[in-house]
Amino acid sequence: MAQIDNLPPLRDVIRTFELDARKSLGQNFLLDLNLTARIARASGKLEGVTVIEVGPGPGGLTRGLLAEGAKKVIAIEKDRRCIPALAEIAAAYPDRLEVIEGDALSVDMPALVDGPTRIVANLPYNVGTPLLTGWLEAEWPPFWGSLTLMFQKEVADRIVARAGDKAYGRLSVLAGWRTQADIVLDLPPQAFTPPPKVSSAVVHLVPRAEPLACDIKALARVTTAAFGQRRKMLRAALKHLGGDTVALIEEAGLIPTARAEEIPVEGFVSLANVYAAALKG
Repeated sequence: MAQIDNLPPLRDVIRTFELDARKSLGQNFLLDLNLTARIARASGKLEGVTVIEVGPGPGGLTRGLLAEGAKKVIAIEKDRRCIPALAEIAAAYPDRLEVIEGDALSVDMPALVDGPTRIVANLPYNVGTPLLTGWLEAEWPPFWGSLTLMFQKEVADRIVARAGDKAYGRLSVLAGWRTQADIVLDLPPQAFTPPPKVSSAVVHLVPRAEPLACDIKALARVTTAAFGQRRKMLRAALKHLGGDTVALIEEAGLIPTARAEEIPVEGFVSLANVYAAALKG
């Protein structure tokens, strides 16, 4: 295994600081520094860039990001057991690592940065989807230049799915509306400690400069209803939203007997805007 810095191997770090991964925190540690460096490189050139990392744990990806040239890494860690290990990394990379102890779901991330910013993280399994949806639903254009995030493979597949794909759903529509999302790396369970029961994948999301205008609350309502019962016709799935369901679907340029998994992102954007206009107030 290539040595990317002069710090101890991650297995030694975990042993020294007694950092057994905790299921309650969604932790699965990636210990191969070659892989963490690959994830860092998948986010693009990092010179002059501030990186926000969520859930650094013992700091494998943190070290990869710093070794690959990130100007600064802001690591948000909920597990206070990991703070001393991260402090050792901060000492090895003076003035380039800031550690914030707290819950990423409640941290005001835009307030932490000024200038080119990316988010790169091996996200804890139990908060990955809420964090992603929060970043995608926030004010646009976003404060970040790209997202490079690790998820369970089935979640990654849903993020990048297109209409007609088996994994296509609400998350696919949201990600496809505002970003170009691609899987850039697949990882087997044995790459982690402890090995999870499922494979993982890294998704790289780049924001669209001008995504189609859309009422985001209406998009959430429409996609929740449409994908609530798969293989159900739109006219039946959306009936409880109110209004003349068939007429509204047709106004959006869609077919009432179509099913959610057949509707492209643009179709859902149109449908959300029609519903927002018809049912406002």
